[in-house]
Amino acid sequence: MSQDEYDPGPQIAHAGSVHLGTPDLTKSLWFFRDLLGMEVVETVGGTAYLRGYQELTHHSLILTQQDEASVNGYSFRVKRPRDVELFADQFQAQGIKTVEIAQGQVAGRGEAVRFLVPGSEHPFELYYDITKPAAPEEIRSKILSNSSRRRGLGVRRLDHVNLQTSPATVDEAEGWLREALGFKRRELLRTPDMLIASWLSVTPQVHDVAMGINADQATGRFHHVALNVENFHDLLTAADQMRDLDIEWGAGPGKHGIGQAMYLYVHDPGSGHRVELYSGGHLIFDPDWEPLEWSPLQEWGGTWYGHTLDTGPGGSFLTTTPSAGL
Repeated sequence: MSQDEYDPGPQIAHAGSVHLGTPDLTKSLWFFRDLLGMEVVETVGGTAYLRGYQELTHHSLILTQQDEASVNGYSFRVKRPRDVELFADQFQAQGIKTVEIAQGQVAGRGEAVRFLVPGSEHPFELYYDITKPAAPEEIRSKILSNSSRRRGLGVRRLDHVNLQTSPATVDEAEGWLREALGFKRRELLRTPDMLIASWLSVTPQVHDVAMGINADQATGRFHHVALNVENFHDLLTAADQMRDLDIEWGAGPGKHGIGQAMYLYVHDPGSGHRVELYSGGHLIFDPDWEPLEWSPLQEWGGTWYGHTLDTGPGGSFLTTTPSAGL
């Protein structure tokens, strides 16, 4: 077979967006737009579409006014237009129920396929086509790789999502992400008997998505969305401002051993969803990378230094919010 004839099959390119339901859209918009500096690209009814200042595509965050604080979907862009249909065919062959999302049903986005991840029941959406609108001239940057000028606390882009499921289903869900969607296991935390969490990516990042166990043994749980900021100083500035504004604190600032990024966890005041401001981290370029296995006895895996994560019984870091169904 020649190189031109080789077809690797459908593949995921990167994490595209997360759709958060919020009981108070006004407060959530203040948090993400005014404080974190994300651009509101479009508003349709009770739904707002936002992006960071280094994102050229239409959106990476969707906020919808609704009664319950839940996550309506996790979207990933595929590498080729035909991969949407190829993945849909693959899922149907596996007996996985799918829903077709028509072009324009999500603003700025083409057709997509929606399904629940086997085991974890998280609602994933795969798409390719998405518009790349120019920012309004009054906030446009002269740097061509920026969609707009830096504002607020300077969120650059969506970094990753962290999901949880029950201990009984975590192996199935994590394995399916690797086998069916092509995510690579980069680092993991486990005991001799149980997978506790796995950090997975299709990019050089340590994780585009993490899958771990839920303390309440529930499926379909959302732990946090991570938004990338440029440097460690930005996190310290954010921490100072968050305290002054009485934003609900989660953990940080500190540095993870796993992934080696600086972190600050806070909660959106409109919805209560956990948000991680994330900077740094090591990148993986080795094609023969072997997953790094951590033990719970290595306490520095979660926190290398800084404000530690409250992961004890009833700890604040264990709280999660639900995901929507199909």
